[in-house]
Amino acid sequence: MNPTIFISMASYMDPMLFFTINDAFAKASRPETIRIGVVDQHVDDHRAAIRALPHAQQVRYMHVHPEDTQGVSWARNIAFSLYDGEAYLLQVDSHTLFEPGWDDKLRDQHATVRERFAKPILTTYPYRFDIIDGQPRYEPNAGHTALVLRPHADTVLTPADTVMRFQGRHLFTDEHVRGCHIAGGFLFCAGSFVEEVPYDPYLYFHGEEQSLAVRAFTRGWDILHPMQIPLYHLYKNEGTPHDSHHWHGEVERRRSFPSAYLTERAKQRLNRLLAGDGLPGAYGLGKVRSMAEFTALSGIDYRNGIITDPFDGKLC
Repeated sequence: MNPTIFISMASYMDPMLFFTINDAFAKASRPETIRIGVVDQHVDDHRAAIRALPHAQQVRYMHVHPEDTQGVSWARNIAFSLYDGEAYLLQVDSHTLFEPGWDDKLRDQHATVRERFAKPILTTYPYRFDIIDGQPRYEPNAGHTALVLRPHADTVLTPADTVMRFQGRHLFTDEHVRGCHIAGGFLFCAGSFVEEVPYDPYLYFHGEEQSLAVRAFTRGWDILHPMQIPLYHLYKNEGTPHDSHHWHGEVERRRSFPSAYLTERAKQRLNRLLAGDGLPGAYGLGKVRSMAEFTALSGIDYRNGIITDPFDGKLC
């Protein structure tokens, strides 16, 4: 089988972008099979620096000034447009650390779950790494649990506000766990996902993963939470202000579409998709499975504002 992997990477004012690109190639078992599509939302155009990289011919780079951007879902939609028929899709954030041999590990996991599911998606929140004394540090996951993505316990769901926050909950298991939510910071699947379930560019931040998950499920894709994934995420420290957020800084005041407008537009659009009259075309629901089937799997009933636990209290 064609072993190529397309890495979709939308970056916003991120000083870790080049670290992530270089680490992906350096740690891959077969770096010649890796292609990276970068949407670099930055004041500076880094095209010359990209061209100087050892694997420059395998990086597809697009620069967008922060004034012209419209959020993560918009940027990931553009990153998907850099896909060129690769066998696999890997989406990560531009502050990711890879384990040695990460590419073969993901290919092998995908082959294993393909024995049970025709269109599997491996996804969960990656464990963290930190920069300590200038060096990346991480604790390898023991692999005794899968991190299952579930709505926060304090979530209030109504048809007028379907946007939810999700969290990772541990489930002791010895196999992949079927789930209902996609983590934008790590998803691995067949490359055909790019064309079947494109990112909705009219969403902003919150809700983009919900849209992706439901549209994938209703098109026959299965979401699977693995026990181990061979990469790590540099998380922001809670409570610390970060000027690199899309809605912060002087550039926000110069945009044609301010963040408050984009947030409200996205909320209304998600409501239409999940609890209203739906959306047309590729950004709407699929026809392979119904929302009733999604509710049966997930315990999330968007139309009636009800959330139940399909794991019967086994998550911790």
